[in-house]
Amino acid sequence: MSSERPILLAAGGTGGHLFPAEALSNAFAARGYAIELFTDERAKNYGAAFPARAIHIVPSASPRGAGLVSRAAAAFALARGTLAARRLIKQIQPLALVGFGGYPSVPPVLAATHLGVPTVIHEGNAVIGKANLFLAGRVDAIAKGFEELGGLKPALAAKAHLTGDPVRPMVIEAAKIPYSDFSGGKLRLLVTGGSQGARVMSDVVPAAIELMADAARKNLIVVQQARGEDEARVREAYRRLGVDAEVKAFFSDLPQRIAAAHLVIGRAGASTVSELGVIGRPAILVPLPHALDQDQSANARQFALSGAGTVIAQSAFSPQWLANALSEAQNDHAGLARRAAAAKGSGIADAADRLADLVLRVVAEKEKNLKR
Repeated sequence: MSSERPILLAAGGTGGHLFPAEALSNAFAARGYAIELFTDERAKNYGAAFPARAIHIVPSASPRGAGLVSRAAAAFALARGTLAARRLIKQIQPLALVGFGGYPSVPPVLAATHLGVPTVIHEGNAVIGKANLFLAGRVDAIAKGFEELGGLKPALAAKAHLTGDPVRPMVIEAAKIPYSDFSGGKLRLLVTGGSQGARVMSDVVPAAIELMADAARKNLIVVQQARGEDEARVREAYRRLGVDAEVKAFFSDLPQRIAAAHLVIGRAGASTVSELGVIGRPAILVPLPHALDQDQSANARQFALSGAGTVIAQSAFSPQWLANALSEAQNDHAGLARRAAAAKGSGIADAADRLADLVLRVVAEKEKNLKR
């Protein structure tokens, strides 16, 4: 089944919103549907690679800013964005619109609901975000990335459907790589801090490895993402310690790096946790501590429930704690393999197709209701 009418996607201009949107775009393209994307200015660099026939930049802003003037300006931007999106949607005549969260998704989703277009929002985190919560009562269905979705009012629970968090094709490819044994007795460690990196990883991980015995350090292979301003000092720390390490500010092949690792240390954004599950790798997760919704803490808890991960608060993530954890990991190959299998069991590799199926069911149901 396909249609000459496109599917519209709306997403904030960060990887956490655009990656699942990209995955859904590929799933619909494989079924013969055209895709167009609504997003914001931040996605311009990414947009050239996004699999859509057109990309629309609409005004938006977060109303969370401090001060009455700031909030009024944000409300005005969202209103302008909704009017602009409404004009475009009337011209495009889409089959459906799918929102992926972030305030840039609000104007297109709001406009689509006003025009009677079938609408679905996807929430990748284990706690619903403010933008999606604002839209939840207006849309036809809510897709969720985790079994439990916190912050959703009971009256809206009937709209929620578990699809998982769609992952990119490179993640699906990486998932084909089996969990490797410890050839040569070396533990392969991947350290990542989300799309912007995390200074705490640069501060704690090299210091933890310095506390380990010389023999244990020699049995580590480290791949670490570090912020640009931290990259040189982290690389120098590993050189001084004689640790086999590769340090970069960005890894374009991160899913392959996850697949090559025996253990991952990272944040707990929805995309990170979903990719760990689909690829099947154990992790030590250090949730971002100051998130307003505490969404990363909720994501990490659900991953840990599978037996795949250890969750540690940033305040407790000390060099000594981590040195002990790494020493235990080096001496528990079988335990790490079990955790890898548990991670794999928690992943939903076909989330993009599940979400596409949900969208098409909503379209069919809405069309059926209109004919009554």
